[in-house]
Amino acid sequence: MTNRLYFGDNLDILREHIADASVDLIYLDPPFNSKRDYNLLFKTPKGHESDAQITAFEDSWHWGEQAEREFNEILRQPNTDVAELMPALRSFLGENDMMAYLVMMANRLLELHRVLKPSGSIYLHCDPTASHYLKIVLDGVFGKEKFRNEIAWRRTRGHNDLKLSKFGANHDILLYYTKSDERTFNRIFSERDENAPKTHDLYQHTDGLLYRKDNCRAPGDRGPRYEWNGHIQNWRFTQDEARRLESEGKIVFSNTGMPRVLRPVDLTKGHPLQDTWTDIDIPNSGSGELLGYPTQKPLALLERIILASSNEGDVVLDPFCGCGTAVHAAQKLGRRWIGIDITHLAVSLIEKRLKDAFPYLNRKSSETVSDDERKVADAAPDYLQTFEVIGTPEDLDGARNLAERDKYQFQWWACSLVNAQPYQGKKKGADGGIDGLIFFQDDKGAAKKIVVSVKGGDNVNVAMVRDLAHVVAREKAEIGLFVTLAEPSKPMTTEAIKEGFYTSPAINAEFPRIQILTIAGLLDGSERARYPDLAQGGHTFKKAKVDLGKKDQGKLF
Repeated sequence: MTNRLYFGDNLDILREHIADASVDLIYLDPPFNSKRDYNLLFKTPKGHESDAQITAFEDSWHWGEQAEREFNEILRQPNTDVAELMPALRSFLGENDMMAYLVMMANRLLELHRVLKPSGSIYLHCDPTASHYLKIVLDGVFGKEKFRNEIAWRRTRGHNDLKLSKFGANHDILLYYTKSDERTFNRIFSERDENAPKTHDLYQHTDGLLYRKDNCRAPGDRGPRYEWNGHIQNWRFTQDEARRLESEGKIVFSNTGMPRVLRPVDLTKGHPLQDTWTDIDIPNSGSGELLGYPTQKPLALLERIILASSNEGDVVLDPFCGCGTAVHAAQKLGRRWIGIDITHLAVSLIEKRLKDAFPYLNRKSSETVSDDERKVADAAPDYLQTFEVIGTPEDLDGARNLAERDKYQFQWWACSLVNAQPYQGKKKGADGGIDGLIFFQDDKGAAKKIVVSVKGGDNVNVAMVRDLAHVVAREKAEIGLFVTLAEPSKPMTTEAIKEGFYTSPAINAEFPRIQILTIAGLLDGSERARYPDLAQGGHTFKKAKVDLGKKDQGKLF
């Protein structure tokens, strides 16, 4: 199976593309219905905050036609527990935002149950806003007996908000369920405290090994009850098991005659991990992994989940993959993976993240690789050598379809073709003629700016090129990129030429100040944005000096 990254609604993709019982582990971090818009804040090359921000997603839902349609689908599907549960929740909650959110989640959880293997596990990441309702829905979908843990992850070390008349909220919840009792689970040990006493409650057996003396009494008085060495208790073992353990020398007795069972001790390991995780912090500026994406989770958190509930070669699915931490961790740990997200912004970010972290991924035969990169690539199994993006336009027809369906998604996707940061979200009003920004560095001064204008319509004209030139001047940018789905006219090319060149002081090269780039040319590789960038080890030209007359200027476009 080729690793896959899907762009689209995860409900449709699960139903149309993911087979029954094909996934070993599911991690999902769905929006929490906290009634906030999460904004994606980008950074300039110097690390300064820019005004390029975009709404990555709205984590709120409203009861309406779509919620009613999905609710009716739930009533007609074969899981009768869920079909009975959801009307009860609707009767209690009413037709409000929370109910719309739970309907959306229930429909998707039913599909996730279908695609999970019998040995598979699911971890649903949420916060207290809806965790109590989501657990009821998971009980209905997977069965309450398949609940394994409610894991509390301390995401921050505390808040100091004196305005809040309550305890600080500094943890998220991971609801861990399995599809059956035959689940994959690899025990994880916490790091051992080197300062802790190493001989506390330990017993050295005649075999020379160390054992820990453990309690023989059954928790909650649930075990068989009988007399053992003068003590009548509910025990962990049957009488036959107790006799066998005694004969094997695995039972010792305290001063009062209470039996203790000997458990082997490995001093190289810490304690088995419990359900409260306080040793993993959220990404910060010093961690080296901060991408600026809302709700980004630390790589170590996903690595822990993947190590615990899957093995090498298993398939990991994240249906709300956001900035791609789960698929990054899966790739790193040698798992196959499937990622799904509804925004092209997220899909573009994940593509870049994976290629930055694993340079051998999707490497073209013509591209040069370092010896170290080649060694890493050669060591990786075939299924980790590449991944496929599905749902992203790959030709002009796909690009036109995306532009017709959602002009903002088209703009974000077009910006990704030139490695630009999308400028504004859907609710930011007029964009001032700017759809994207690129920051570049060609000297030791401040970062310089490139303005990107994207046109997805069939009709483009000279006035649009002229408008871009005005925006470049207004924004004090060095270069403007005019990215168009339609073919530009000759007068447009002439208008662009009139704006002249930006001359880079560091490398003494000239770059057209206004560049017209077609979607077709960007897709087939015949066109690309031209600008200097010392941060990338040079600039986008293979030749150090660019000196084009008007005759050759047209070839740029």
